[in-house]
Amino acid sequence: MQKTSTRTLYEYWNTIRGSRSAPERKDIDPTKIREALANTFILELDEREGFSFRLAGSHLCTSYCRELKGRSFSGLWHERDVDAMDTLVRAVTEDHAVALITFQGTTAIHTKVSFETILMPLRHNGSTHTRLLGAMTAIEEPYWLGVQPIMEQRITGLRLIWPDDMEYQDSEREVATKVVNDVEYGNAAAPTSMPATVYGRSARRYAHLAVIDGGRQ
Repeated sequence: MQKTSTRTLYEYWNTIRGSRSAPERKDIDPTKIREALANTFILELDEREGFSFRLAGSHLCTSYCRELKGRSFSGLWHERDVDAMDTLVRAVTEDHAVALITFQGTTAIHTKVSFETILMPLRHNGSTHTRLLGAMTAIEEPYWLGVQPIMEQRITGLRLIWPDDMEYQDSEREVATKVVNDVEYGNAAAPTSMPATVYGRSARRYAHLAVIDGGRQ
């Protein structure tokens, strides 16, 4: 996690969830995440349209030069990445993983900037299927950010962190195959995992995708 806003939100989420796989929406106190609030968002599920922004911080809206509330989350992504993002969202909402994503945003005049995004499960009326908590932050802030809106974005890398008690093997394979194929290899054969160590943690690596084994830190 490269950005302070990402680390702040993740550490807060991890603290308030306790032994649960995800905290309740009502557990979140915005005053406890002041450093991250401008980059924080909450997604809500519309049965017909998929996930859209229920709330979006001011810095995030500035990066897109428009209000994001009510706008589609999947609509932000390049069409080749939509299926991959849907798979990641299912890993978060159904399997209670945390997804850490980097992507490159491109403007209408082809200037580019990299972002870091985190997605975490959030309970609403006891269910984790209809809400997501996240943050999205520019890794570097060029002078034009906030003047030239981001028009297209492509995934450049991701990491999945699973809760301690997660039986993650099947979902890991599905996510790895979907994301690696969609992002980098088209319709190539399913990737083979290789053991790896990421930030001191045991992981499985599929091409550029690292899946961390368990852990809550």
